[in-house]
Formats: sequence, C-alpha cells, structure tokens
Amino acid sequence: MNLHFDLFDLKLFVYVADARSLTRGAEKACISLAAASTRIKQMEEAVGGKLLHRSAQGVTLTAAGQAVLYHAKRVMQQMEHLRCDMQDFGKGIKGHVRVFANTTSITEYLPQKLAGFLTQHPAVQVDLREYLSEEIVRAVADGEADIGILAGDVHTGDFDARAFGSNQLVLVVPKTHHLAGAPSVAFADTLDEQHVGLHHGSAIHRFLQRRAELAGRGFNPRIQVSSFEAICLMIEAGVGVGVLPASSAQRLSMAMRISTVALSDAWAERELKLIARNREQLPASARELFDHLVAPP
Repeated sequence: MNLHFDLFDLKLFVYVADARSLTRGAEKACISLAAASTRIKQMEEAVGGKLLHRSAQGVTLTAAGQAVLYHAKRVMQQMEHLRCDMQDFGKGIKGHVRVFANTTSITEYLPQKLAGFLTQHPAVQVDLREYLSEEIVRAVADGEADIGILAGDVHTGDFDARAFGSNQLVLVVPKTHHLAGAPSVAFADTLDEQHVGLHHGSAIHRFLQRRAELAGRGFNPRIQVSSFEAICLMIEAGVGVGVLPASSAQRLSMAMRISTVALSDAWAERELKLIARNREQLPASARELFDHLVAPP
C-alpha cells in the first residue's frame, strides 16, 4: 500500500465527513465538486477500498473512512499545534496551552497552581476555559483542548488521567435558616427554596440544572451572580440558599453569617481528574504544565 495523502486531502476529507456531504465539503475547502470527487477517489485508490458510501442524502463513512477520519483529525490537530507554536514564537511567546476545566478547578485549585507555573515559564501563554466535565472530555478527544480538568464519574477512555484533588458540593444557608445545623439534605429537597447561583453560562449552573431535571424538577435561581463570594453575600443577606464547593463555602463562612449543610446525593462527592489524550504527544509547554499540575505541592 502506497499512501501519499497531502494535508489538503486530509483537510478535505474531514470537511466532507463532518458535513456528511461531498458538495458542502468541497465548498468549505473552496474547490469544485468535481475536483473534490477526484481527490477522494484518489484517496480510495491509495487505500484500496471505499472510504465513503454515497447516496442522494449525502455520504456516510465506511469502516476504512472512520479510520482515515480519526487519523486525519489527529494530523490536523498536530498541524494546528505547530501553527500556534510558530506564531507564538514570532511574538516572543514560547508556547500556547489550551486548558478546559470545570468551575471548581478554576476557582479553587488552578489560581495558585497556574501562578507558580507562569512565574517559572513567563513566555508560555495559557488559554483557560470553563466547561462541563462531559464537554471537557469531548474537547480533549477532538483536540480542541490540550489538557482537561473535570469532576465526577465521567468516562475518560484511554486518556492519560491523573488525580487532581477532591471536593464536595454543599448547601449554603443563612445562620438563621431552618436547615442550618441539619446533618444533610438531598438536593431535590432544596428546590422549593429560593436559590442564589452563578450565571447561566457557568459549568456549575448547568450541572445543577441537569441534576434538577433528572430529579423531575426545575432549577431557576432567584438571582445569579458572578462569583462564589457574591453568592455567599446574597445568602448572608437572606436572599436564598445556594450550592457551592465545600472548600469555598468553608473559607467564606469564616467571615460571614452562613452555615453549610452536606448534600446527601452521591454526586455531591466529586473526585477531580487531570486528563490529556496522550501526555507524550503533547507540545512541550503543555506537557510541562501537565506535569506541574500533578506534581505534589
């Protein structure tokens, strides 16, 4: 088998596969339909079998096509790493790392960890974004993120995964609230209360919204703010109750008239994990950050 796919062929194949259409794939690649068809046929000849099933409704991938798509996306990911690194070098930056993390990681663990790394590596740029754990897994798998930090029992496949800490979600109430002093409470039993939460786009808001839906309830906070500290200030003022990471709630309770109540739900106990699709294949700066984050304090 004599495989000589150029980068344009691989990019075209990804476009066609993602669009499930040879026509739309050709349009995205800015070539004619005839030229796209010829290139795909040449790829099939090189492989020695069909990559696409063609029909009036579009195209679907054969088993061989699925394999080509997997490797094509990996190649395109590495080329994007190369492009970003070379662009960064031209700006005097020596590396660019994309990190997708959940709310708790960003607010409780990463500030100190990243501060230490960035002090040691002043020419490295870190792009940090907040997502739900399931979205983080998909982003790492698709090459959108170099490193992911997630919570809970989320399947991470064959990724390199390391323990990154643990945390528990708790209910925060005013000192005078009827639940203050209770040993525990189920999240579903708090949904008749007025809740204070983070903004709609936050990962923890969407997580709690989904948990409420699974319990057959709605989750519509009375007010939404931008930080855990602001949530606790609202709770102290009697606006409502809220769900926070225990570490944040306990720290803030030292200066405010609020109480924490354990959530009895199994999902409230959360182990944090640091993941990469393959640590050895990460760009140098991302690999250094990965190792820094899992190193003991």
